[in-house]
Order: sequence, then structure tokens, then C-alpha cells
Amino acid sequence: YVYFYYFTGKAYSHQQYEILFCPVDSTPHAFRFNLTPCSTMNKPVWKAALTWIPRSDIIFLKIVFTVWYNGAKVLHWKEVLCSGADDEYAVCGMLKGETIATTFDIKGARIEFPKGNYRIILQGFSDESENNMIMCLDFTMIVKQDIF
Repeated sequence: YVYFYYFTGKAYSHQQYEILFCPVDSTPHAFRFNLTPCSTMNKPVWKAALTWIPRSDIIFLKIVFTVWYNGAKVLHWKEVLCSGADDEYAVCGMLKGETIATTFDIKGARIEFPKGNYRIILQGFSDESENNMIMCLDFTMIVKQDIF
């Protein structure tokens, strides 16, 4: 299992990779992420579980996901998950302090992580202009061996 909790330090270590996690801002997060199986080699589907207690109501939620590989930005993705009308995600409409607990599949058969250092920043905003950050998490993944 891969677990991410609110703390600073090593979250997971495996012969294939190591993952470190810490919040970016100074406000504590009640956040947990679980990924199985541990190895990503030859695994077409990973099972993920997320538990989070938001620090504000989730009427509008914009996610910004940025990935660096060995210091170079390789992905910058933004998505509005909750707009306040006809939202499809269960997290939309949750109130501050309510526990969000959900599971989902990640289909990763085509994802291959070359050996190296990855930095992943996940930000959540309660406004379109990205001024009101409600979550910011910093993950470091060190891939120890090539899977090729």
C-alpha cells in the first residue's frame, strides 16, 4: 500500500520508488491517500482511496496539478471539478469539516516513470482566479529503477 498522510517526511519506500509528502502552507490538513498495489510495474489498474476534511465549503473547486521531472516542468493541468451547478463529483457541495471518503480506479497501464526525481504539487482553489487556496500538497517521488 502507498499511504499519504498529513505530515512531513517519508510516506512510502519500496525498491522501485520512494515517496515523500508535506503540506505547502502552514495550516494543517486532514488528508489521506491510499494506493494499491505498491508497485506500478505491469499493473494496469491501481485502486485509490481518498479521505479529506476540507477547511471550507466546496461549492466551487478548481484543481491545479503540476509535475516536475528532474527539475523540468513536464505537466501543468487545471480542471474545474465543482462549479456550483450540475456537478458530477461527490465532493461538490460538501461543507467545511465534513469528511470526504471516496475510492476510485487509476488506469495506469501506459504510464511509465523513468528513473529520476519527480515533484508533484496539488493545489485546490475555491475561486476561478486561483486567489483562495483551500489545499496545497507537495509530493516528491524518487523512482529508483527504470521500468524499461
